[in-house]
Amino acid sequence: MNIPNLAILLFIYMPNTFLLMCFLQDWVFLTRFCFLTDFGRLDFRFRYSKSRCCQNILLYFDDSSQWPAVYKRPEKNCYQKEAVLRPENNQVINLTTHYTWSGCDGNEEVLSCVGGRSFRSVRERWWYIALSKCGGDGLQLEYEMKLTNGQSFWTQHFSADEFGILETDITFLVIFSLVFLLSCYFAYNLKGRQLLHTTYKMFMTAAGVEVLSLLFHCVYWGLYARDGVGNGSLKILGKLLFSVSFLVFLLMLILLGKGFTVTRARISHSGSVKLSIYMTVYTITYVILFIYEAEFFDPGEVLYAYDSPAGYGLMALQLVAYVWFCYAVLVSLKHYPEKQPFYVPFFTTYTLWFFAVPVMALIANFGIPRWAREKIVNGIQLGIQLYAHIVFLVITRPSAANKNFPYHVRTSQIGILLSSPKGGEGAESFPHHAYGNSSFLGDSQPNFTELFSIQSVRQLKLLCLFFKLILCYKVNYSDVPHIIFKYYILLNM
Repeated sequence: MNIPNLAILLFIYMPNTFLLMCFLQDWVFLTRFCFLTDFGRLDFRFRYSKSRCCQNILLYFDDSSQWPAVYKRPEKNCYQKEAVLRPENNQVINLTTHYTWSGCDGNEEVLSCVGGRSFRSVRERWWYIALSKCGGDGLQLEYEMKLTNGQSFWTQHFSADEFGILETDITFLVIFSLVFLLSCYFAYNLKGRQLLHTTYKMFMTAAGVEVLSLLFHCVYWGLYARDGVGNGSLKILGKLLFSVSFLVFLLMLILLGKGFTVTRARISHSGSVKLSIYMTVYTITYVILFIYEAEFFDPGEVLYAYDSPAGYGLMALQLVAYVWFCYAVLVSLKHYPEKQPFYVPFFTTYTLWFFAVPVMALIANFGIPRWAREKIVNGIQLGIQLYAHIVFLVITRPSAANKNFPYHVRTSQIGILLSSPKGGEGAESFPHHAYGNSSFLGDSQPNFTELFSIQSVRQLKLLCLFFKLILCYKVNYSDVPHIIFKYYILLNM
């Protein structure tokens, strides 16, 4: 909170917050909290010198005639900001012995006020707490406040807009963990058939980082549920990991759209440069968003991360990525029409994913009530990511029944393609045939296509040497399969 002419000496005490504050203003914002309709509670302890009497606690709610009418309105003085409050709602707590509800008593020098206030309204509502001493020489006091919603572990310290976030994160942590473990199992099968390509490893990385992100979020919200404070560093780390997972997954989609590991062995030099520039810009924009949220978001306003210049920049970059994705998929299909069983469902399902993020941001900014925004957006955001991961897991499952399986060239052949005498651009493209999922035979059946897969150029030369030896020593041709089989066993020992 950036307040001019402000000096603050701050001490943190668990589980409540203890502050010694000195303000040069006569009206100042302290905090906000979204209370339940029936169970909201504020407990406080204020202590200040009688020579600085008399100070007030002001309780504003989110009606347009109240908090929006006074906050960031420099044209209004302290008396005008107090005038919008309704006395019949007990929105002013006068911290003196003359006001019974303040719970104040003291000696000749110091007033100590210990009390509380329950909040009831027709719906969950944001309440904003401020202090005032109109016409005085500023505010100086010690205070301790505890804002709660009921007594349950899952609600007590949570603002009403945060209800369900911990339960939602735990649920998605379990689901994403299962997705990651299943991807590891599929990767094990793919590696055995030499079809574990870089793009699938990127998918596993995105899923694993997403699990770590949710783990840090769950730990943060768990600590917060216990003491009402939590550890802010864990939340920031969770957000950073979520962004890393998103960027890795986005890069994987663009690479697959361009045919990397599906129709080509590598991306052209110009394509690599463009991708590097784009991902750098995207990463920098994310960093700016984090800095903007930390430094410029006003705690006196209920804001959303995408409701900022950096947020709108991210939405624009997402749309640019979708245009690039469309063009890449169309070019890949033009040169490899036999890949339609993979690219058609791939393009259709991820078109929804590309538009889901900016649409969600716009709905959150303009369509969701602010007192429910955080918990709804959290669930939608995680649901979008889960949809993207499950779709990819399904279309790349190593099963003979999967007609959408993308890979048909084995990892052991890519090195030979890139180092072939043709070289240049021609060596980047894969041959026009598919045998990826058709080779997923049962464990009880021998897969003879594995017999002739070559792991490196060096092995190809050794194989040629074997044939020369066979010819030179005039080996019986009936022994050739036996010799090749022994050679294969030796290479794979």
